[in-house]
Amino acid sequence: MTGGPANSASGPVARTDPPPSGRVRPFRFPEATEARLANGMAVHVASKAAFPLATAVLVVKAGEAAAPADKDGLPSLCANALEGGTTSLSARQLALGFENIGAAFAVATTWDATSLSVSCLAEHLPRAMSLLAQLVREPVFDDDEFDRFKARRLAAVRQRAMDPAALAADAHAHFVFGRRFPYGRPLGGVAETLAALAPADARAFAESCYGPGHAALVVVGDIEAEETLEAAERAWGDWRSSASPPELSGGPPAADGRRIHVVHRPGSVQSEIRTGHVGVSRAAPDYIPLQVFNLILGGAFSSRLNLNLRERRGFTYGARSGFAARRSPGPFFVSTSVETAVTGPALREVFREVEEMARGGPTIRDVETATGYLAGVFPLKFQSLGQLAGAIARQFVYDLPGAYYRRFQESVRAVTQEQAHHAGRAHVRPDELCTVVVGDAGKVVPALSECDLVLPGGAARLTVHEDFAPSAFDG
Repeated sequence: MTGGPANSASGPVARTDPPPSGRVRPFRFPEATEARLANGMAVHVASKAAFPLATAVLVVKAGEAAAPADKDGLPSLCANALEGGTTSLSARQLALGFENIGAAFAVATTWDATSLSVSCLAEHLPRAMSLLAQLVREPVFDDDEFDRFKARRLAAVRQRAMDPAALAADAHAHFVFGRRFPYGRPLGGVAETLAALAPADARAFAESCYGPGHAALVVVGDIEAEETLEAAERAWGDWRSSASPPELSGGPPAADGRRIHVVHRPGSVQSEIRTGHVGVSRAAPDYIPLQVFNLILGGAFSSRLNLNLRERRGFTYGARSGFAARRSPGPFFVSTSVETAVTGPALREVFREVEEMARGGPTIRDVETATGYLAGVFPLKFQSLGQLAGAIARQFVYDLPGAYYRRFQESVRAVTQEQAHHAGRAHVRPDELCTVVVGDAGKVVPALSECDLVLPGGAARLTVHEDFAPSAFDG
């Protein structure tokens, strides 16, 4: 075997030269057949026959934001406890039912929705949908099974409390949204409210929030639309419920200028930094230009925040920004973790990058690079049936147009420099940045003062919290 550079028809090829890019393969998001059952439940069926598999997702517009007062975490716990059995099947029988057809079952709760999904061979889809229907229509919430799921959730909450990154995220949500608005608390609830929940609470939530009028069944795979609709009708057609999840009312407190909250964590050698403010809802008309703007600010490895804090200054392994868009406006945030000694300089650079990006906007080259990237990676997000089904479910949850994903790449490529800057200027407000720093207050506070990041330097007011816990604050 000989060494040396490889040869091509035109001569030697240097090993330092990257290979040429391949031809961009066309991608088209599958078109779904949309129908409604007699009870009003929406059904979306998309055929994709690459493999003899199918995924079915039932999504209900009843997420954590629908939690009753003082019952934080109930929607998530209720959804998980559905696996505890039905009126006709015990938890063991239910598990065996899925196992016998080789089906994988999962449940997830976001702020806006609860989804139950099952994946299996396409030939077993009718049986899988029947089990899925029993789960949500006939939950029993057995005491022992409910307590088992509650203990699991409590363990996760306690573990989260020991993670400084999670603590920073929870504290930031609290100070941006306040304790009285749902988004101001942890998604999965807090230990105090979870510990008090009982099976009766889950039954009441399921009865009041799970119903066909605000639910959709999404099925993707090697299937025929007509046969799938018939199977859906058999499993769900006689589901009758007047359930209606409550809509979010009120809103977060008004922004009160720049504020910095230091959450004291004695002995910490790093600082977890989160800064931001209330952002936008998923229905924002400039949502796509805003994603382009954010990709340039902090949404990619080559973003301004990351190139500054990581590459140029060596403050961190990574810095990012994002908009957590929900049915109601979610947070805009910047997050990073730095060594305690550089907390002040790092936060100063974060503020500067946000200010300059909001004021000056991206360059034409920035926008061309960002739109090319967003359009180019789009197909990679839909490599599995579950990813396709999840996207169609999100269309339902957020009332997106039926052709939204089929036109996404075209919409992204059409974003101009002016549109991206206008969206960023409208939704990023540097003067309202609320900042949380989780770290050793004895070292962090002097560092912030030295960098003129707190009054009387004029940048922000500072508060130190010696023992922060989201449940201990009233907002």
